[in-house]
Amino acid sequence: MQIQRLDTLTAILALEWNTLVSEQNPFLSHEFLVALERHQCVGERTGWLPWHLICRDDTGRLLGAALLYLKFNSYGEFVFDWTWAEAYRQQNLPYYPKLVGAIPYTPATGPRLLLAPDQPQPAATRRALIDFALAEAKHHQWSSAHWLFPATEDLEPLLEQGLLHRVGCQFHWENPGYRDFQDFLDTLTAKRRKNINRERRLVQEAGCELQVLHGGEISEAQWQTIHGFYRSTFERLGGVPTLNLPFFLDIAATLGDRLVVVLAALAGHEIAAALCFRSATTLYGRHWGCRAEYDSLHFEACYYQGIDYCIRQGLLRFEPGAQGEHKIHRGFLPTLTHSAHWIAHPAFRRAIAGFLARETPAVRNYARELLQHSPYRNKVMHDAPAVAGPV
Repeated sequence: MQIQRLDTLTAILALEWNTLVSEQNPFLSHEFLVALERHQCVGERTGWLPWHLICRDDTGRLLGAALLYLKFNSYGEFVFDWTWAEAYRQQNLPYYPKLVGAIPYTPATGPRLLLAPDQPQPAATRRALIDFALAEAKHHQWSSAHWLFPATEDLEPLLEQGLLHRVGCQFHWENPGYRDFQDFLDTLTAKRRKNINRERRLVQEAGCELQVLHGGEISEAQWQTIHGFYRSTFERLGGVPTLNLPFFLDIAATLGDRLVVVLAALAGHEIAAALCFRSATTLYGRHWGCRAEYDSLHFEACYYQGIDYCIRQGLLRFEPGAQGEHKIHRGFLPTLTHSAHWIAHPAFRRAIAGFLARETPAVRNYARELLQHSPYRNKVMHDAPAVAGPV
């Protein structure tokens, strides 16, 4: 096996890279990742330097790849380690740069070690990619290496290498095969069914009109408006809107139906938008913005329209983004997520391991307690997609 490091994904053809991407995952696609680079949404300015690995056999055939970034901050990761960085600072030790296996600004579980579908030795390829990444982290004396939101086929070999395991909690919706939105409502308790119907009615009575559009159906003028909504949310909350308008115009053309926007209008004028992405199986809610506050419009655009879309399209899951306990009353259940962490400094590794030993049962208990507020008549606890393990 031969492993090569790529400073940019433009160094590999889209057709070759995309053979590694399963289920038409939009975030792992060459189009999405290169657009981030092309429009400087990642790079030196944002502290996300591409540091990808590709693995080939002796004939040059692509066997696999690792999506990695050299990080100079912890922004846009959604597995929060700011306190770890602060502890390093207090000891006059550098925490940054660190190596991170993640999708920038995207807390979605999925493959982090990509394999060719006809991979003859998948375990060996995964091990080679992990070993190379860790050897480089040691060689460069980086503080740590982190894989965020990995699927189980990646998590297990990472933990076998001695990486520390961290558990988080999101709120996901699963589709057991609903016929329509009413069929979904019929599985809820009377109280929650009544509340959802009330919220949807408030939006209708306000005169709001909603339509679901895919990337190629949205005009440039509409994208300018949608991007303004996106920026306004970050600016209102004191965040940094790292995704620019040229990026969205780019992926709208290249991802097509894998980019989904719920656009709300009142009296012919756009007032809000929810930006989502989809794979062959899953809808991912990512960004929301609005011109003004309208009663229950956020719930309709970000949650109910997405659930309805999943049912109509036959999608199995809806991940509406990180955090948000209010999602439980609207059909989303506590769902465990995972990450794996290599810490170079022995004393800090012991300290972080101790912290995780206390944090993990607390997160699991938090998820179990929230499940008691499930809107469903039958309460079921979920784990992240394809990630095994007891709750």
